[in-house]
Amino acid sequence: MKIITRPLGMWQTNFYLLVNEATNEAVVIDPGYGEDQILSLIKPYQVKAILLTHAHLDHIGGLAATKEATGAPIYIHEAVKDWLIDPRLNMSVSFGQPIDGPPADELLYDGQRLALAGWELEVRHTPGHTPGCVSFVANDVVFAGDTLFQGSIGRTDFPGGDFDQLARSIREKLYTLPDETVVYPGHGPATTIGEEKRYNPFVRA
Repeated sequence: MKIITRPLGMWQTNFYLLVNEATNEAVVIDPGYGEDQILSLIKPYQVKAILLTHAHLDHIGGLAATKEATGAPIYIHEAVKDWLIDPRLNMSVSFGQPIDGPPADELLYDGQRLALAGWELEVRHTPGHTPGCVSFVANDVVFAGDTLFQGSIGRTDFPGGDFDQLARSIREKLYTLPDETVVYPGHGPATTIGEEKRYNPFVRA
């Protein structure tokens, strides 16, 4: 199993490709802006699913192209499914590049377990940055989207944001993972749960 990471676009949003080298199958997480890079990275693989941690524009800018190229189903939490097709909600209209689809194929819920391309993923609903943020846990890693970063946390000043809810999500859904769990965030470098519990100045364990 291999994890390919690429920061894309003006916001340097982390695009993740989870590869099963034995079968040449893969799972995409958060296809942001950077269609050419995304299509080049996924070309050698059979993409089985497109997973979204949430639906802000910088995480879905390349969604339409990825969907068209792969035909893979799009997974997102029910609380933000409408954001995919509403440029106001996903904030793309504010930046003059409205995104109005494609819509979700599958809706995620807390505690759900996904078996995709040989990867076993647990869905953890981690609202706060948006009402429908989710994190994906796979063995000793977690893809945390814009919930938790190295030394920081997701913004809560956007529509639907809630600091208290975000802090609760981090403490109850992420800090409960083993300290050695590697955190792959929506922006910036990877970190670990243990490091954030000890040093993150915004949410203490």
